[in-house]
Amino acid sequence: MATATLSIDLDALAANWRMLDAASPPSTQTAAVVKADGYGLDAGKVAKTLAMIGARRFFVAVAEEGVAVRKALGPGPEIGVFSGHMAGDKDLIRDHRMTPMLNSVEQLTRHIEALPGHPFGIQLDTGMNRLGMEPAEWAAVRDIVLPLGPRLVMSHLACADDPGHPQNQLQLKAFHEMTDGIDAPRSLAATGGILLGPRFHFDLTRPGIGLYGGEPFVEAHPVVTLRLPVIQCRDVEPGETVGYGCAWGADRPSRIATVSGGYADGLIRSLSGNATLYAGIHPCRLAGRVSMDLLTVDVSHLEVDPEYLDLLGPMQTVDQVADAAGTIGYEILTSLGPRYTRHYSGATA
Repeated sequence: MATATLSIDLDALAANWRMLDAASPPSTQTAAVVKADGYGLDAGKVAKTLAMIGARRFFVAVAEEGVAVRKALGPGPEIGVFSGHMAGDKDLIRDHRMTPMLNSVEQLTRHIEALPGHPFGIQLDTGMNRLGMEPAEWAAVRDIVLPLGPRLVMSHLACADDPGHPQNQLQLKAFHEMTDGIDAPRSLAATGGILLGPRFHFDLTRPGIGLYGGEPFVEAHPVVTLRLPVIQCRDVEPGETVGYGCAWGADRPSRIATVSGGYADGLIRSLSGNATLYAGIHPCRLAGRVSMDLLTVDVSHLEVDPEYLDLLGPMQTVDQVADAAGTIGYEILTSLGPRYTRHYSGATA
């Protein structure tokens, strides 16, 4: 079989949620962010796993993403929508019982007029300048909104992965100024914010990347293994080149493994010439460019030709792959393509 295998350990995912939940006091609820199809790992399976161990609130980016989550969870748990109530979202929000995080007066008006009495939350901008009501906008509607009982008032930190960045304290101060004294539950922290400590936790935290084994949660259990089958091995003589653009040349007799996987599978081209794959514990360098369906890897130092090579697994985390590509673990995870044979293990597999 030439299809690579993407293995997802749902027990590791559950363990990561439990650790992040334990990092906050019992009075703080721990939710779960399952946007981008559960960071590429199947939002329904991820949400069902976490619901079984106690998660009762989930977040998606857009209303369309919430459909699979609701189907997996049934009617009980709450599904928040970060993009709020967009034009055309009325039926999805109503029929799948979602809670939009309203980002503007325009969205607030749309939601109240389209779905009077339907739950909603509010997103505030405390300095990221991306989503949410700015201080003046919030001040203008706060006394109208609060009697309607918002399910959550939230904001998002721009630099939580850098604990020493001054923006964290500035946003914390702004959030207090905008929300102190309100009765609605408050939320400021995603994964990075949880790790900043209790002052950032408020009533609810929203871990995302940390659930899936990514930084800045360095204690996270690895969730994903990616195993790529070797299609063919060949000898390459000194002076010969490999792959598109003749980007890699042999300076000694070499053995090259051609591996099934490429940028059509989310193995981005910036890994070209930089990535390392593993045959067990033995590192093997990528030789040349990432192409659409294939990688070429130098296995000259191995005693026998490998049947497969691992890109993600015990020897290499998603963030180490991201470093080689000059990006972040989020992009590597969410880029993993549909051609992989997916194997789920754990309680809900």
